[in-house]
Amino acid sequence: MWLEDDRAWALALQVVEADRCPDCGQPWDEATDPENEFKWRGHLAKCHACAAAARAIAQHENAGGDTRGVHVHVTRG
Repeated sequence: MWLEDDRAWALALQVVEADRCPDCGQPWDEATDPENEFKWRGHLAKCHACAAAARAIAQHENAGGDTRGVHVHVTRG
């Protein structure tokens, strides 16, 4: 059972998260304001773990494997 304060905090977090772009996480009111169109900067970052997963999928697919429903477990080394 949740305490009333915990419930209030959880509901407040839901409100904050619902007001965010699902892709970049920025607040909708700021991210969709036409005045802010050129005030944002995008920064690229390459996740090497995700790149390894993509290579594994491509290799499987190129070998004729079906990728539907495939999940990739990525480990170091």
